[in-house]
Amino acid sequence: MTRNSFSAAVAAGLLFSAIGMMDRAAAEGVEIKVLTSVALTSALDELAPQFERATGNKLNIGYSLIADIRKRIVAGETADIVILSRPAMDDLAKQDKIAAGSIVDVVETPVAIAVRAGAPKPDISSADALKRALLAAKSIVYADPAKGGASGVHFAHVVDQLGIAEQLKSRTILVPGAQAADVVARGEAEISVGQASEIVPVAGAQLVGPLPGELASVTKFTAGIGAGSKASEAAKSLILFLTGPAAAPVFKSKGLQPG
Repeated sequence: MTRNSFSAAVAAGLLFSAIGMMDRAAAEGVEIKVLTSVALTSALDELAPQFERATGNKLNIGYSLIADIRKRIVAGETADIVILSRPAMDDLAKQDKIAAGSIVDVVETPVAIAVRAGAPKPDISSADALKRALLAAKSIVYADPAKGGASGVHFAHVVDQLGIAEQLKSRTILVPGAQAADVVARGEAEISVGQASEIVPVAGAQLVGPLPGELASVTKFTAGIGAGSKASEAAKSLILFLTGPAAAPVFKSKGLQPG
């Protein structure tokens, strides 16, 4: 073999090797970093494997309270997709942390009441009925408003609005995140308050219903592509999946309604 023919063979081998590496990388897909609320944990943990099998992409999902994730992104943390409440997403978009025009409504869930499975369901059909139920309860658990969880912040306002904050203080258990339904399921509190999506998946807890009338609150979760994402096309495919027909029944089974 001449020197020229040997060099050509080596070059061809390197080219084929590079092509093979590119094909394998494409087959492996890309990693999509997602930052989202703990209220979506159960649904996304079930949907993630479906998306990964269908696309070959991998999801790296980080869950936390809405206020915490917003704070981290404002401080400079990045993600390919962010899924938070509409007000939080609009605020991040104003700060150029979310790609312009990429915000899409995904699902929504109400702030709701739960009791232990098998326990009598209290009447919460009106503000007066809810007030009586709360005053009659031996213990109530909800997310600590100081931590910024949406349901805890809202329920603290509800308690103030009903004028029973002092009466409930000694019977109130505050948890740092989405653990209120678990506390009720273990029999450590009589009533819990949280997003319906944090209640429905918990074995041992039963959903009573959303807060009534003017006390009601529904959290709408929206998705947006992080500014500067290097996987924006893959991120778009995830948003399409989450807003499509395959995801809807899973969301519904977890206490969420397509938005």
